[in-house]
Amino acid sequence: MKNQLRIIGGEWKRRVLSFADIDGLRPTPDRVRETLFNWLMWDIQNTKVLDLCAGSGALSFEALSRGARHVLMIEPNTAQAKFLKENIQQLKVENCQLKVQTAQQALSNLNEQFDLIFLDPPYSLNLWEELAQKADPYLADQALIYVEADRALSQLNLPSTWQLQKQTKAGVVQAGLFKKISV
Repeated sequence: MKNQLRIIGGEWKRRVLSFADIDGLRPTPDRVRETLFNWLMWDIQNTKVLDLCAGSGALSFEALSRGARHVLMIEPNTAQAKFLKENIQQLKVENCQLKVQTAQQALSNLNEQFDLIFLDPPYSLNLWEELAQKADPYLADQALIYVEADRALSQLNLPSTWQLQKQTKAGVVQAGLFKKISV
């Protein structure tokens, strides 16, 4: 089985992409994605992006569509990774890399800095704190971090150097944009 999502802005606006029908895999809702990329409108160009829990790829492909310089997607599910590879080929994307491994595995092998990180793990795994701590060293100064959860962002125990800039709520989805600040 497969599901579909639509890119909502940028170069590939209205393009439809497929993703696997996997329990717990839920793309960021269109309304939340639109809000996020409105927040990022002036900051997305030429960014280096890390999508820690790529899932459907909605956030990664939206970022690329809107001018991100490079995206690194992390997706451990091989069935979904196959869809991501097909979407990368369909869109003829060259500035995107996919690692088929867990976010924890990927974070233990990185040696680069990112301007923007998407932290949107499967809600049931409760990985926000662990992944935030492991991802923090890979954030460039003043980097932006998008966090999506099914609970109040204040309950996630994120690093104290991540300063909340904006937040929104849609149904059970609570989302926020943070900026890494120097202390």
